[in-house]
Amino acid sequence: MKPDRSPRLGQGSLTRRDTLWLLSTTTAALLTPSVLTGCSVNPVTGEKQLLLMSREQEIAVDQSQAPHQFSADFGVLPDSALNAYITSVGDALTMRSHRPDMPYSFRAVQSPNVNAYAFPGGSVAVTRGILLAMNNEAQLAGLLGHEIGHINARHAAQRQTKGLLAQAVLSGTSILAQSKDPLLGQLTQTLGGVASGALLAHYSRENEREADNLGMDYMSRVGQNPQGMVELMQILVDTSKHSPSALELMFATHPMSSERLATARSQAERLHAKDKDVPLRSERYMDHTVAIRKQKETITLLQQAQQSMAQKQYDQTESALNSALGHTPDDYTALVLMAKTQLALEKNKEALRYAEAALKVQPREGQALQVAGVAHIAERHYEAALDRFATLDRVLPGNPNTDFLQGIACEGMGNRSEAARFFMAYLKAETKGEQAKYAYQRLVSWGVVKPKA
Repeated sequence: MKPDRSPRLGQGSLTRRDTLWLLSTTTAALLTPSVLTGCSVNPVTGEKQLLLMSREQEIAVDQSQAPHQFSADFGVLPDSALNAYITSVGDALTMRSHRPDMPYSFRAVQSPNVNAYAFPGGSVAVTRGILLAMNNEAQLAGLLGHEIGHINARHAAQRQTKGLLAQAVLSGTSILAQSKDPLLGQLTQTLGGVASGALLAHYSRENEREADNLGMDYMSRVGQNPQGMVELMQILVDTSKHSPSALELMFATHPMSSERLATARSQAERLHAKDKDVPLRSERYMDHTVAIRKQKETITLLQQAQQSMAQKQYDQTESALNSALGHTPDDYTALVLMAKTQLALEKNKEALRYAEAALKVQPREGQALQVAGVAHIAERHYEAALDRFATLDRVLPGNPNTDFLQGIACEGMGNRSEAARFFMAYLKAETKGEQAKYAYQRLVSWGVVKPKA
């Protein structure tokens, strides 16, 4: 039986479990509109295919979801020179791709994990962890080329279409029979678990092979050595053997296998033999990533901290983070993770100190704002918590969980009318789960809504 949190939250007497429950709302519940568009021509194959997501919708989904995922990965790395370098490599590839007109953008994000991903409208991100793992520009071009391949083949739209058709069959809805209605479906999907990558497309092995092939083709067109793609895959396979947790999300969304590696190696040898002597550009890559390499010890410690945190070994997490902060005292990721760890250890004042320190480093980054707000609630600083959550809502709009947290803060302040307004807003987007149950029960107890019969 789940505990009734209503009296404790209302009185500000939070338990450790309550605090972690509030902290779990860092996973966003985001609505993804998907209006039927019928048949489209695949830009890569030229064949007609049924896609329920138009180009405009790909871009809209990208614009609404990508910022939340970047925040879950601790925000964009504040290194303009490195981001410009990554953009230059990516832009060269997109200009020779099948969809050069998409609004592409490239950036490094601060996550220590080894990962890269793309959203359907052209947003591409690579993590600190994978930048550290690579050692030449050809590998970077392979990484970006692969993600650009997913965008060009419209893999996210394909996966969305399959999911919606399956959902329609299960619910008995005949989507195709009603497709004359341009607004049919406002078919929405509530997505959760940003921190665990639920906003990222989960590709099939066939999708991966096609993206590999497209990436190598684009590399060849712009004078990058396709062997970099093969080297990248080998790095990922090798890394997974000694640090599997660092690659857990990447392999979940981008399935890797020995067959895929062998296929890529064969493709490079058979189809791109003419490019075998093209420079890998190791020196140029090393010059542009020197700041990342200076953070090697910190990044490694952050990977260890995330692994122990996932296993709820908070003392080990704290130790690793202390070491990381010893190397780089102003590392935003380390400060946020330490704030979360202190909350888990019921050291609320320390959690607040680290969260506020993270905000001094990056004042408008979502995770620090949210963790600081939760820490303020744990300390019964409800007005300060509301201020943090309100800022979060401006920085990262569209997350119903922020409404829920603002409702909790207003309830703590004794402002039931505002709390009810936020809880009602939350329940318009979310009707299931523990938070929804809590919000509904409060509205019933205040006489705002009538209990269900």
